[in-house]
Parts: sequence; C-alpha cells; structure tokens
Amino acid sequence: MTRKILSGHGSGGKLMNDMIETLIKGTLGPDSIQLDDSALLTIGAETIAFTTDTFTITPLFFPGGDIGSLAVNGTVNDLAVMGAEPMYLSCGVIIEEGLDMEVFEKILKSMKAAADRAGVKIVTGDTKVVQKGNADKIFINTSGVGRITGRVQRAPVREGDKILISGCIGDHGIAVMAERNSLTFTKGLQSDCMALNSMIAHVTEAYPGSIRFMRDPTRGGVASVLNEIVKGQPFSAKLYENDCPLREEVKGVCEILGIDPLYAANEGKVVMIVSAEDAEGIRDRMRETPEGKDAAIIGEITGEYPGKAYMETPVGGERILPLLLDEQLPRIC
Repeated sequence: MTRKILSGHGSGGKLMNDMIETLIKGTLGPDSIQLDDSALLTIGAETIAFTTDTFTITPLFFPGGDIGSLAVNGTVNDLAVMGAEPMYLSCGVIIEEGLDMEVFEKILKSMKAAADRAGVKIVTGDTKVVQKGNADKIFINTSGVGRITGRVQRAPVREGDKILISGCIGDHGIAVMAERNSLTFTKGLQSDCMALNSMIAHVTEAYPGSIRFMRDPTRGGVASVLNEIVKGQPFSAKLYENDCPLREEVKGVCEILGIDPLYAANEGKVVMIVSAEDAEGIRDRMRETPEGKDAAIIGEITGEYPGKAYMETPVGGERILPLLLDEQLPRIC
C-alpha cells in the first residue's frame, strides 16, 4: 500500500517525530539533522546558531499578529532558546496568484516592524508565485543566524530541577482557532506572538549556569516539549495543574471544544528546565520584563514515571500526558 503524508506529519507529535527519525534522518544521514531549535555550527573560532522554519497559518491575520510577525518572532525565538544572540534573517515567500498587493505589503511591513523590535535584520530572500489554487494565499520561510557569545543553554537535566514557563499557556493556538471559526465569546483574547530574545538575555545574564534547557512550545504545546525532553530518559516531567497559568478565555474555549490547552501552540512563551535553587530567582527575573510578567514555576523533574510527562491534579490524582499522534489545531503556525 502506498504511504501518504498526513497533516499529523507536521504537527509536532508522534507522527512527525517518527517521520524525522526514520525517513528524514534515515535518508539524509544521522549526523545531518540536529534535532533542536537551531543547529550549532563552528566557523573558524566562532560558534553560530542556524535555524529555519516555514509558516502556513490560516487566517493570515489574527488578534495579536499575522503571518509576517509570526515568521520573524518564531525564528528569533528558535535562536534565543539556544542562548544565541539573533542577528540575521532570510525571507522566502511563496505567493498564490491573485493575492492583493496591499495584503502582501501589509505582511512585509509587519515583518519589518517585528525585526526592528527584535533587533535583527532581514538581509536576503526569495519570491515565487504559483498559479491560483496551487497554494493558500501566501507561505513564508524564514531562516536565522545568531551568534553564541556565552554558554549554549543545554545541560544535563536532573531530578529535582524545576519547570518554568514565561506566561499563560495556549494563547496563540486558541486565539487563532477562535478567529478562524468566528467565535464571538473570545473577544479580547490575543495571540502571544512576540520575540523573546530580550527577556531570555535578561535571565541568562543573571543566571548563566542555572538553565538546563529552554524551548519555545509552539506546535504540540507544552506537553509535547516535555515529552521530547524526557523521551528515553531515566526521569519524568511532572506538572502541577493548579500552577499552570491559563487565561479564563482559553480555559473556556478548551472546555467547550474538548481541547487540551497543554497541547495548544504558543508563539511568545519559553519553557525552561532550571536548577531548583535558582528557580524562584529566575521566575522573578522573568517577571521584570513585559514578555515574562506572568512567569510561573509549573512543575519539576522526578523519577516516578521515567520517560513520561504527567500532571498532578488538584484532588491528588495523576494523568499521563502522552505525545499526541495527530494535531488538535492544524495550520496554526
């Protein structure tokens, strides 16, 4: 039987991870793909971070952002969570014939504004136009280069380490889904689309050796990130339900539609695994910035269920947070 690519192969879940491990790495070679937010490359005496991402979101414009700002911020964040200083971006666009020129101009202006806020430059790019019906308005690919000036923010995770998040969970995914489906009861809910490099630099400056791991929980959300961290490891990731910051609007939509916010995409949050002794200080340091004002300690690394992510509920129960096979909300980034 002929195998087909499914939407879940781009979801950040089990299907995508399996395809990367077997087909992509099996074909390109095990050393060709660094499975992290950015690849670390040594050029002469310098180490740089290099990343690339493609954005196919619908609708193009949503509360709190658009495909242009999303492309810039998402790429900046993939560099920043490695401990890199983002510097340069590329921009490749695939445009469907018939797109209004004013829409394209608006997206470009949004990209420029986002790049200026993040302190990066868009220095090269490419434009392709396909016939009407062969794309969905516009797709954007951005690649980014950042300079490693200090410590790469990757270190062995240990039992007892704390899990932090820089703000409320699921804002982006639920805001986009609500806009897509014209849900009127979510008025005021906005995507968290923003660059995090300034906040991350503010934290690493004060706590250069206390962060074990950072990742922005985009596709697949917080639960998928934690699954990736503990996969095949002798430890587990435990969340405390009462400590996970969640807006009432997000909670309401998720309850009505049967969506788990822990798997909803975020585009302006970072998950950190940090040493227990510095966890409160790092949280408070985040809260000194606009991007991290709602930062919280939401869990810890334990040895109870090795290789698993799970949540402790307010009544004392526990539930496993598996890596989803497919995605809850397609075309979210």
